[in-house]
Amino acid sequence: MFLNVQTQQKIEEYQEKLKAIGALSKLFSESDKPYIQYRIAENIFCDVFGAENLARADGAYDAVINKCGIGIKTFVLNGSSKVEKVAEFNADSSILRTLRGLDLANRLADLRNERILVADRTYDIHKRVYHIIGRDKGVIKIFEDNYDLIDKESIEIIDDSAVALKFKDALNEYNFNHSKSVLMKRFTVPNNCKSIDIDIINDPITILRNAIANPRVQVENMNTYIEPTNQITQNELTPGEDYIILPLYSAKRKAKGHSHIVPEKSQLNQWNAGGRARNYGEVYIPIPVEIKDLDFLPPREEPFTLVIPSGEEFSAKVCQENGKALMTNPNNALSNWMLRDILNLKEGELLTYNKLIEIGYDSVKITKTPDNKFYIDFTKLDEYELFLEEI
Repeated sequence: MFLNVQTQQKIEEYQEKLKAIGALSKLFSESDKPYIQYRIAENIFCDVFGAENLARADGAYDAVINKCGIGIKTFVLNGSSKVEKVAEFNADSSILRTLRGLDLANRLADLRNERILVADRTYDIHKRVYHIIGRDKGVIKIFEDNYDLIDKESIEIIDDSAVALKFKDALNEYNFNHSKSVLMKRFTVPNNCKSIDIDIINDPITILRNAIANPRVQVENMNTYIEPTNQITQNELTPGEDYIILPLYSAKRKAKGHSHIVPEKSQLNQWNAGGRARNYGEVYIPIPVEIKDLDFLPPREEPFTLVIPSGEEFSAKVCQENGKALMTNPNNALSNWMLRDILNLKEGELLTYNKLIEIGYDSVKITKTPDNKFYIDFTKLDEYELFLEEI
């Protein structure tokens, strides 16, 4: 498990930071159970243990360190176990609603497992773990749970009702809500969990006001801190200035309701175009005119560094007439990474929108850092349309 390989000093620092945030719970809630917002939990975890924060991706993992993918969850405890959301399948709901019992459980297993395996390939993950911050009356309980694929061979149906399907495999118990298309997993609190007593402050606003009026906290080594260039702070990113979203499909076709919105002879299927002999690595990510007009990427034909989630750097540039294409040099660097390594497509196999739905991503997020590098990562379904509403 992850915590077992951390130093006692790091663990104590982590606990103290959670304890401090938990003490301020009444800023947000009147409950006697500490309140810790999930993004704060992720940020504290990554800050203390030096993990890469994957908040930008909104995928299977929240953090990664030493090839370990970590799902960070914080929730209120009710007894010795709790069922919590681990995945949602809104884009697949029309198909899932037609299935019941073992057929539904098997389909959920396929979807869930594929998303995990895509994340494994994207970030070069060799092991996985759930890190849990459980909140109970006056206490925070920290523990870990296995982050497993669903074992289809051992699936057993517990209950199949009009509301939900409950099933288990040899390792875990799951609950799928039909109306919300949400898959939940049961997390059990182990007897050896780390328990932190939390003294919730009755009047945290006064405490904060006094701290601001009389700052006495000495920050050591403040001038020696350097923001790592391979970490991207998510809190204050401005759409169109700090990042853009590029669709992995034709935005025009999707807007018009076409059935095949990933073109079969262009974009990421450019290798399939006619007119001349082409190699399977001939692909590009489309840059819609709305994005091109933002002038976020360097000018056409000007090379720049594009960093994929594993940390490998590609030479990239904006190409083609009207700057409509994002390509790499060599061109097959993009196809080998995206189509072969991540999407697991064979040479000659067309990318379809159904494949993107299956993995839960249909666009990429490109973030610009102060060192003038561009970081690319997959992002969730329909994110491009939401991005257009923000710019």
